[in-house]
Amino acid sequence: MLRLVIAFSFTQGAVSMARPAVSYRALALGADARAVGVIAGIYALLPLFAAVPLGRRTDHGRCAPLLPIGVALIATGCAFSGTAGSLPAMAAWSGVMGLGHLSFVIGAQSIVARQSAPDEQDRNFGHFTIGASLGQLIGPIAAGLVVSGHDGAMARTSAVALFVAAALAAFSFTSLWRIERRPAGTAATPAKEAPARKVSVRSILTTRGVASGMFISLAVLSATDILTAYLPVVGEQRGISPAVVGLLLSLRAAATVACRLAMTPMIRLMGRTVLMAVSCLGAALLCAGIALPVPAWALGVLLAGLGFCLGVGQPLSMTTVVQAAPEGARSTALALRLTGNRLGQVAAPASAGVLAGLAGTAAPFVMLGGLLLISAGIAVRPLRGRPAAEPGETRPAPGERRTEGTSASRGPGHPPR
Repeated sequence: MLRLVIAFSFTQGAVSMARPAVSYRALALGADARAVGVIAGIYALLPLFAAVPLGRRTDHGRCAPLLPIGVALIATGCAFSGTAGSLPAMAAWSGVMGLGHLSFVIGAQSIVARQSAPDEQDRNFGHFTIGASLGQLIGPIAAGLVVSGHDGAMARTSAVALFVAAALAAFSFTSLWRIERRPAGTAATPAKEAPARKVSVRSILTTRGVASGMFISLAVLSATDILTAYLPVVGEQRGISPAVVGLLLSLRAAATVACRLAMTPMIRLMGRTVLMAVSCLGAALLCAGIALPVPAWALGVLLAGLGFCLGVGQPLSMTTVVQAAPEGARSTALALRLTGNRLGQVAAPASAGVLAGLAGTAAPFVMLGGLLLISAGIAVRPLRGRPAAEPGETRPAPGERRTEGTSASRGPGHPPR
């Protein structure tokens, strides 16, 4: 787990450094807010078609080979984005970067799911996503510092930032050795069972809890993605330097790390369902607040609160989907969740680009606030569908009630959901 978190920190750090650098390089090449949104959407386009086949392959075999493939694609996409001299070329290499990130994440999430006991999944997915938050903490600061190094030379300095991101991604190879050998018996189980129990995509999607977990994950990731892509545009319009923009993005990531370190106590205090609903509601209000013309310090306060609220959705939606999915199809279910994420990453930036072109750069953040508000309503639905829990009663996630033998039915040793 430690090596996996380290590798994820480097790969996510590379991507988090490259995404704002791509936006700055696109601006230097003459892109407007709409074109930046399209390029950000292309990042997620290729993964839309690759996620389910990769998930099927992982259900039938080992997860670890996807990790070095993903790292290689990320490094290649970053490096060639730095040499691209046109907006279509930048969009294409951004898509390669997105495909690499998808490959890495499917393999890594599947390893966590296989190696974790059901009552450890909330904690382990929380620890796993700390790697992403650490990368999101370091990457934007590094991008801001490199891009801001020489005024008036944004095209060149953004290219340097992309080359540094490629090197950062390549460094994660040092943590990928023997990452799946130790739990070989666990990893072999799905490979033996999957041929006899191939579950259709429709069956997975109609399983209680899977669709709601996918939508919440989509909304949370869309918010994070548009923040990363559009805060540089907002900064340019409000006179905020790239270094300060990078610091603000990293402040959001630091708050997300703090949230995930406190995940287990918060689940014990509130239960998984209430925690997801409250965090989505808070994120909706804070995201809409970014649209206001506030000074940089107030923007930092809003982003810190937003980062804390957004830290809940991803790890808990992973656990919800894994525990709701049929046995032998969990990697496919995680891949479907990532497909939903990438669909949001295509649609949300494209919609944000249209809105920004029509109503200004504040409009995408209002749109995100509405999306997160809908997610809060979806998250709270399980509470309306059953009687209130008695004090101390375990609250299973959506989908856990129908699955015998999961962590929701393990008895006294299981922590409250």
